[in-house]
Amino acid sequence: MSHSGFRYVYGPVPSRRLGRSLGIDLVPFKTCSYDCIYCQLGRTTNKTLARREYVPVEGVLAELAEKLKVKPQPDYISLAGSGEPTLHARIADIIAGIKELTAIPVAVLTNGSLLWLPEVRAALAGADLVIPSLDAGSHESFERINRPHPDISFEQMVDGLLSFAREYTGRIWLEVFILNDILERPVELGWIAAIVEKMKPERVQLNTVSRPPAEESAVAAPVSFLESMCGLFPGHCEVIAEKSPIQPVETSGNGNIEHLIVALVSRRPCTIQGIATGLGLRPNEVLKHIEPLCKRGLIHSERRGELVFYEGKEKR
Repeated sequence: MSHSGFRYVYGPVPSRRLGRSLGIDLVPFKTCSYDCIYCQLGRTTNKTLARREYVPVEGVLAELAEKLKVKPQPDYISLAGSGEPTLHARIADIIAGIKELTAIPVAVLTNGSLLWLPEVRAALAGADLVIPSLDAGSHESFERINRPHPDISFEQMVDGLLSFAREYTGRIWLEVFILNDILERPVELGWIAAIVEKMKPERVQLNTVSRPPAEESAVAAPVSFLESMCGLFPGHCEVIAEKSPIQPVETSGNGNIEHLIVALVSRRPCTIQGIATGLGLRPNEVLKHIEPLCKRGLIHSERRGELVFYEGKEKR
């Protein structure tokens, strides 16, 4: 398999939480149970609760085995990508297959919407780390921010998080995504904190918009505000901030670098430094490929504040 032929495995990408994270995409683009207003990948095109084998388990594991031959090794293998990974009906088999291939820890990044299902909670039991999200403390905010599938209620979602926290023996880091308008409704954060108190995750990670969101109404909360809110949450609470760039390394055998760049930014908008870090290239090497890709319409740029992000022109 050539390095330009991967369909399900991508990266490693630079992660604020996981270092160099090798991603696995388990569902088609924007197949999700939510349609979050802040999503960096845009609007959900297939809002569903249907769990099935969206991509073949054997194909995923074959690609991963090939990717793991490339050095340096990632810090985590992450089941995330461009949709909700727990929609894949055989995610447990994929986690078990990864464990047979490598000792690199497995993280699952999930919106947590399906954890009310016992079979989903059981399927994640083999992961080393699960990072669910909790963005609302009330039904009203849940509907406005997450825009869930109509068959998911706020109470159901919360019950799923609490049930998973009681049963799971691995590590849980809970992401709380805070938008600017929360400043006008501080009581909402108190309601979220009350849920966190019952969950007792290992970490609470406060996050906000850092890449172009699906809706312009999703405005980033000031980092200073997030920092001031850490004391509201029980246990270890931190603000997720961009880490210092991981030192790029010279790599060989990267195959089609342009294809790798397009594949990366189609799943996650990145800056030049983000692309360089994720692919193990130097920024100057990335710059040589960016302009031709933009001219050919394969990627496009979007400025957000002082940063320029690149993303795929056509979503997969």
